[in-house]
Amino acid sequence: MPRLALTVAYQGTHFTGWQRQPRARTVQGCLEEALETVCTTRIRVHGSGRTDSGAHALGQVAHCDIPDEKVRVSWRRGLNALLPDDVCVTSAQWVDESFHARHSATGKVYSYTLWTARDYVIPQRRPFVWPAGELDTEAMRRVAEVFPGCRDFAAMQNVGTHLAHTVRTVQSVEFDSGQRSEELTVWVAADGFLKQMVRIMVGCLVRAGKRKLSPGEMEAILDSRDRSRASATAPARGLCLERVLYE
Repeated sequence: MPRLALTVAYQGTHFTGWQRQPRARTVQGCLEEALETVCTTRIRVHGSGRTDSGAHALGQVAHCDIPDEKVRVSWRRGLNALLPDDVCVTSAQWVDESFHARHSATGKVYSYTLWTARDYVIPQRRPFVWPAGELDTEAMRRVAEVFPGCRDFAAMQNVGTHLAHTVRTVQSVEFDSGQRSEELTVWVAADGFLKQMVRIMVGCLVRAGKRKLSPGEMEAILDSRDRSRASATAPARGLCLERVLYE
């Protein structure tokens, strides 16, 4: 069966994350329902990874295998005609059968947007930002310099997750202005991420921005591999999967 790769964007506010779940609205579930409508048979969608309930994506990647008789379908147009308003396919292309959305990925880029005004958040941006208040951005940058490199990030993983290893390579942590002057966006690129890793990293950065966490303390937290020593997890609504990287 021909393999189709999809790039998917979605607003995660009203989704219970990416992964299909019984009696829950998920992005994977919406995609599979649309594909089944066109193909008149069950189609399994494989994503590059899960995103949390409430988190967003501009560049999620997924793949699926399509029946031979459906290869002439205009898949981007066809799927977008069936999908709800808060999810869309931005590209659809045929790929080699060896391609796997998750296993073939070499890295990901996430953004996290903070709202830095002290006493208000405009309604139009509320679903996409964490109202963190006033922040010392230079203090945040100094702590962010601790993250890049190959190391054990067990302290940046949510409680209850069990993995064979928790070593990841963070390529960069950068800061940029957001859509408005009140916003600060944190960009994180790595070869892979632990569950809620970016959200916990941002929680630490915000703590640094409040002058409550130094680079030395951040280093000690990472060395401890102890999740309980890290800061609170940032809310999902500020998180966006920007890109999935492939060779």
